[in-house]
Amino acid sequence: MSESQNIEYKSSWHDDYLKWVCGFANAQGGKIYIGMNDAATVVGLPNQKTLMEEIPNKIKNNMGITAEVNLLKEDSKDFIEIVVQPYSVPISLRGRYYYRSGSVKQELTGAALSEFLLKRAGQTWDNVIEERATLADIDEASIKKYLRKAETGGRLPDTEELTTEELLEKLRLAENGKLKRAAIVLFGKDPGKFYPNTFVKIGKFEDDDFTIRFQEVEEGNVIEVLEKVLRTLDYKFLIKNISFERMNRVETLEYPVPALREMLLNALIHRNYMGAPTQLRVYDNKLQLWNHGTLPEGITLDKLSKSHSSYPRNPILAEACFKGSYIDSWGSGIMKIVNSCKAAGLPTPTLEEDMGGFMVKLFKDRFTEEQLQKLGLSERQVKAVLYVKEKGKITNKEYQEINNISERTASRDLEELFQNNIFERIGEGKSTYYKIKSGG
Repeated sequence: MSESQNIEYKSSWHDDYLKWVCGFANAQGGKIYIGMNDAATVVGLPNQKTLMEEIPNKIKNNMGITAEVNLLKEDSKDFIEIVVQPYSVPISLRGRYYYRSGSVKQELTGAALSEFLLKRAGQTWDNVIEERATLADIDEASIKKYLRKAETGGRLPDTEELTTEELLEKLRLAENGKLKRAAIVLFGKDPGKFYPNTFVKIGKFEDDDFTIRFQEVEEGNVIEVLEKVLRTLDYKFLIKNISFERMNRVETLEYPVPALREMLLNALIHRNYMGAPTQLRVYDNKLQLWNHGTLPEGITLDKLSKSHSSYPRNPILAEACFKGSYIDSWGSGIMKIVNSCKAAGLPTPTLEEDMGGFMVKLFKDRFTEEQLQKLGLSERQVKAVLYVKEKGKITNKEYQEINNISERTASRDLEELFQNNIFERIGEGKSTYYKIKSGG
């Protein structure tokens, strides 16, 4: 029995472990074993009788909840099991809220705490009435664009005779004449007036991750920002590839537009609007978009690139975008990004949870250092592939020299690169050399 998302081992009791109890109560419940080390070995407790009285009382007095506390024995050594049930209401410890995420206990503050409290109240951020807003804050031009788009999908019938107020009510973006936050985010003239971090930051970076060549900030509602960011990427940040079909000149961006569009839509619909702004970093060989807001419970990075159910952070906003034909179906966005890149002959995008947010990375080149490491290549092999990208080919002798290794080790490494379809082998005997395999 190893330490996991729902189990924690402590050699002795300390009142600070009440935070773990609180974290389990706010998450999916769990068990804490007192008198066991990290290897799940019982080390015993000298004061088990006192703790059996103190622990239940401290849990009840500090958090107002009860937990099952059991005295157990193994090899004549006593240890205590604390069984914490999940609670549907938020549980605090001395005014602070803790949450068990994975195998880590974290204190919820700021945007994360607001989102947690809303969720426990059966509410989502986008469904809250924005008391400061009126119909005068809605941009009619954005509504017209939305309706034109909705008409192509046929998911929003009978809107011709509706007033703006009636349309917003139909889309569940307003209630009893009052606007919800989702209405401001989707159609607002100036969403930043109400929620300061609704903009998207775009930067062109050197590969060192720190040196920025130039940057832009795009502001507005979802419909405006989607258009503005795609236009800015086209005009200023991305290279156009030129090709010809017979006599016609064809220009295509270095990344497929459907993938870029889907990335942005996912970010704008699913982001935590009380957190940091969406950030788009463009490099010479990759593009990455970071969005504030972690994955919902039950959804893993593994599941995202396959068919999966959708648990949108902002369901009212997501539903309106679906009816407007901005998204095809819930849960398909990441698959569309992956498939678009595959169809364009680009490497598979990577998905990461990073710094309280979610990141998608697109790559122009399969053989960047980052991509090669993900393929499981050794440091020597990575160095060799980068060498071939620069020089065009590599021999066994050159492989030995750049890595300071024996001929036998070089032969083994090169054979692995050949077998993995990264290198192709040209020639025989001493004249043999290797180059990157076409289409590899």
